[in-house]
Amino acid sequence: MSLLKRIEQGQGNSAEQSTGTPSTPSGDGSRLSSLQARRVSAPSSAPQAGTYFDLKTRVQNQLLAELDPSMDITKTEDVRKSIQALFEQILSEESIVLSRPERARLFEQISAEILGLGPLQPLLDDESITEIMVNGAKNIYVERKGRIHRVPVTFESDDHVMRIIDRIVAPLGRRIDESSPYVDARLADGSRVNAVIPPISLVGPTLTIRKFAKVPITLEQLVQFGTLTPESLQFLKACVESRLNIVISGGTGSGKTTLLNILSTFIPSDERILTIENAAELQLRQEHVVTLESRPANIEGRGEITIRMLVVNALRMRPDRIIVGEIRDDAALDMLQAMNTGHDGSMTTLHSNSPRDTLSRLETMTLMAGMELPVRAIREQVSSAINLVVHQERMRDGSRRVTNITEVAGMEGDVITMMDLFVFEQTGFENGKVLGRLRPSGLRPKFMDKIEASGIHLPPSIFGVGSRQRY
Repeated sequence: MSLLKRIEQGQGNSAEQSTGTPSTPSGDGSRLSSLQARRVSAPSSAPQAGTYFDLKTRVQNQLLAELDPSMDITKTEDVRKSIQALFEQILSEESIVLSRPERARLFEQISAEILGLGPLQPLLDDESITEIMVNGAKNIYVERKGRIHRVPVTFESDDHVMRIIDRIVAPLGRRIDESSPYVDARLADGSRVNAVIPPISLVGPTLTIRKFAKVPITLEQLVQFGTLTPESLQFLKACVESRLNIVISGGTGSGKTTLLNILSTFIPSDERILTIENAAELQLRQEHVVTLESRPANIEGRGEITIRMLVVNALRMRPDRIIVGEIRDDAALDMLQAMNTGHDGSMTTLHSNSPRDTLSRLETMTLMAGMELPVRAIREQVSSAINLVVHQERMRDGSRRVTNITEVAGMEGDVITMMDLFVFEQTGFENGKVLGRLRPSGLRPKFMDKIEASGIHLPPSIFGVGSRQRY
């Protein structure tokens, strides 16, 4: 994408919106001459707070006018060097005197406006931040280590927030306006984005970004954080390799997608994997991966591609495994059908409060398909399709823990039977930290024959030892 096109999508004219100055003509030469004519001498000392924004706007607009519009903005380092050279030239020509920290701060802010997401760019670059929440132009919060903090960062106005939102969604072919006032999107690194604007939002444009770690979380870190134990991780690895169907459940922000990414690393590299998501964020490391993404309707209300449509189409693409980022509607029926028609080893995530609630929600979402199936038939489909439910929660100290690894054992009458294989046992709460460990229940899963048929032999100690162990 050219620099000029990128600027037209998201930048706008900051000076015009903030000061009411008429915009300059669109031609490159006329814009340059107009901006150069408006250059005024800056104070010989560092600018005061009241004039800092005016200085930033003026220098920024001059940079936009003088940068080569055909420059490829994807080559970030080259563009940054060009911006740096022009930035120093403009400060020199206008005799603007700034201290070294102020000069660096001004340059970084202008670079973020041109190349990144404006005031949010430093927050995106901060690896300690896991979530960014923008509640209008002046209220920005972040999540660090599971705790929410307000940060001293603001936008110029609601229009400034809207420009950043447009910059995120435009390259994805999505839109957000009064007729469609909310949108799901993603950043280039896979971070999940949700935006809501007036009239739905009463506090101004609202933006929520769930960041993905630049360096993916490793298996060792999951154990170190206490999310899983070495024994439970070894068991889950065996379940993935032996092609069991797994549902990862939990509340919002409990770490379901992160765990799904981790489990997907156990899939053999010689299998064909299809991922289906609303906004592509899974980061599978295998070579043979096909990523599908749903699409909302266009401005005429046509062209919508739903998760359900993609699941149906995926069956014709010769997948070894189907991974659905999240099941939230009638696509549950088609996902169950896929699991029951030879696509073993499929995985998905689902919002719920417990393993039992997970199955109840699957029943409800299957009924949303409008097939008028009897409840018993749905439960039989669920019990035969799903082998394992891995439930994860975010604790009150902000940590994410797997609290249940539960086998779906089958049907007894009209009820689906479930058996906890691992359960989180909390032992205390000290110094603001939840103490506890994921412990085996002592029960051996009924699908052990399938695991052993895959050539995997787990030691009995994984499931607990002594009289509690059942064979």
